[in-house]
Amino acid sequence: MDFLKSAVASAIAKGSSFPYSLGDRVDNGESIWTLHNATKRDDGSPCSVFTFDIAANKSRLPLAKNAARKLRTLRHPGVVKVLDTIETDANIYIITERVAPLSWPVKRRSLSEETAKWGLYTVASTLKFINDDASSVHGSVRVSSVFTSESGEWKLGGFDVLSSMKEDDAVIYTYGSLVPDAARYTPPEVNKGGWEVIKSNPLAAVDAYGLGILVFEVFNGSFMGADQVGKTTNVPPSMHQSYRRLCTANPKLRLSPGNFVEQGKRSGGFFETPLIRLTQDIESLGLKNDAEREEFINELDELSDDFPEEFFKMKVLPELLKSVEFGGGGPKVLGAIVKIGTKLTADEYSTKLTPVIVRLFANPDRAIRVCLLDNLPLMIDNLPQRVVNDKIFPQMTSGFTDIAPAVREQTVKAVLAVIGKLSDRTINGDLLKFLARTANDEQPGIRTNTTICLGKIAKNLGQSTRSKVLIAAFSRSLRDPFVHARNAGLLALGATMEYFTPEDAAGKILPAVCPALLDKEKLIRDQANKTVDMYLGHIRKEASKMPDTTLPPPGATENVNNAARIGTSNDTSWAGWAISSFTNKVTATKGEIQTTNGHKPAVVEPVRPASVPRPAKSTPEVPLVQPKEGLHPTAPSLGRSLSDRPVTAPREEEEADDVYDAWGAMDDDDDNAGEEQTGDNFLDATATPKDTLSPASTRPTTAAFDDGGEPDFAGWLAAQAKAKAKKPLPKGLSKSSSTREIPSRPASTSRTVSSSTTKPKPTAPPKKIDTKPKDEADDDDWGAWD
Repeated sequence: MDFLKSAVASAIAKGSSFPYSLGDRVDNGESIWTLHNATKRDDGSPCSVFTFDIAANKSRLPLAKNAARKLRTLRHPGVVKVLDTIETDANIYIITERVAPLSWPVKRRSLSEETAKWGLYTVASTLKFINDDASSVHGSVRVSSVFTSESGEWKLGGFDVLSSMKEDDAVIYTYGSLVPDAARYTPPEVNKGGWEVIKSNPLAAVDAYGLGILVFEVFNGSFMGADQVGKTTNVPPSMHQSYRRLCTANPKLRLSPGNFVEQGKRSGGFFETPLIRLTQDIESLGLKNDAEREEFINELDELSDDFPEEFFKMKVLPELLKSVEFGGGGPKVLGAIVKIGTKLTADEYSTKLTPVIVRLFANPDRAIRVCLLDNLPLMIDNLPQRVVNDKIFPQMTSGFTDIAPAVREQTVKAVLAVIGKLSDRTINGDLLKFLARTANDEQPGIRTNTTICLGKIAKNLGQSTRSKVLIAAFSRSLRDPFVHARNAGLLALGATMEYFTPEDAAGKILPAVCPALLDKEKLIRDQANKTVDMYLGHIRKEASKMPDTTLPPPGATENVNNAARIGTSNDTSWAGWAISSFTNKVTATKGEIQTTNGHKPAVVEPVRPASVPRPAKSTPEVPLVQPKEGLHPTAPSLGRSLSDRPVTAPREEEEADDVYDAWGAMDDDDDNAGEEQTGDNFLDATATPKDTLSPASTRPTTAAFDDGGEPDFAGWLAAQAKAKAKKPLPKGLSKSSSTREIPSRPASTSRTVSSSTTKPKPTAPPKKIDTKPKDEADDDDWGAWD
């Protein structure tokens, strides 16, 4: 004490202020101490300061000095932890851990039965230590002497008259009656014979009586006087017998605090609760084997939400974190951590849990990873966006390609939890590429969940790739052999209809959905009908806004040749225009071929059907005149419409195109639907169709097919004859040299005039065409032109 006084005097001499900053005053009820919340100036850590004003309570100064001395020397987990004591001429300060009076929740009746039992167990165990191990008497057990720490644990204070029975001049004998409101809590034998009577009675008798009053106060909110002692109102029935023995009038028959604890800990006793077992086992969690740890976690799961949150935050959570990260706690421990984490504030979460969660996502243990992914919805709100996008999601991506199906499936489900914390670049880049892999997973459940996931995150996808990716993905799911995958595709199309244009709905979606109308499963047929009805309504609504026609008004000048080719406006039958066009083609051969300079060619052929070859000429052939460039537009490829032609994308959209490449075109072969494909071998929806075009259609041309003229058979036959010479027919199918076989050409190939046929080589003589009628067997070779 002298050393402490000299230290304080030295600090004051150097001009140093009080090392603690006092905050708000805390209501401490009837006490000789004034309680303040405070913080330590050095590090800002929270604490509490009990202040005794010497001038105002000089008669009780011995009580204050006794309390300061006993708190410094008596150490126990159930006793208020003292950080420092300072005595000056004016005041005595006791600096402790941050505490709050128990009288607050007791008066509000806000304590649950489990919490009350847990607290009474702690106080009774502390009194057992004081009586049995320290051979001392507390002498002032009541609600005002009990405090709660930041962890929610009950701490015993009020050591004003705590005395060792080995001391002849113990403070309790002389100053016991100076404790505020002592008469209400004093045992009946002390009221009759004074404090000296405790020497002739069991040492624990006084504290046992005070513990009985504390039990009544905790369950009833207040204690008014001796007439309430022993009443069992609101006291749990399992405690009635032991509680009455604490409060009996005969001190020799009272149940000591130690015996009270023992009776409560018996099998089926009132202290056999999950919360009390948890507090006993939490300190040794890291030393438990797998079976003991499993039992501990099962008990932890039994705890209800009304248990003290502070205890789980301050005591249980740190031990669980150490166990799961270093002690092999496993997924059950992790689940308990996440459950406790829901009660943390944002600052507490970022400080205590976020760093551990980030490290656990890098853990190779699949059970831990699956548990993390399963609990992401409970954690995601407390994780910053930068942490999720830059640290957690990159660790998650390994789950998309994990060999364990459970990990892949849980990773796909976890996308819904993290999608709101991912950047647009991550969503439309890495995420879509990984989902393209799981959309072709070998497990049908994973393919189905990927389709569901895409339907739910559609609103988060970029506008440049959303419709293309969704159409490709959902169209593929409609061809899936797994019935639930097909159903998921139909449901997803119905849920995302707002993201598709009417053109996409009519040209891409409905053609993909219509085959499902005749699906073998009634579930699919019914859902397909619903989906078709939805999209038809969407299309019809858009069609109602379109004009009746885009043709020019009747008075406008029209091209006569074009009008002749498409028929008259009076033709109302559905085949009228086709018949007129065919007639125009026949009659068009009656015209004369003009050269580039306007003069007629030397030879004019008579009119003949298109299927009859040209007759042989005695004079050399006149080369066909090269059509003027630009007179007729180049015929588009029949593999797709003009609207589907690839458009040169700006540089910033190259990444979006790469993402779409991973999903493939909507018309992928069904044979490849179940094969696993990567981003390198998926087909692009804007790429060339799978049907390979003939060489003639792939070469650059300067003239397009003209419906009003006659095809250039001569040049085409010459090219075919040259090809036939290099590739002889199979044995038994060879023909005479005078007859050349003209193979059929695919209908999709546009008929263009090769530049090589318009300018024959000057050294080669012109080819002669055999005009003899062809054999019956050659008719099939002209099928493409019929």
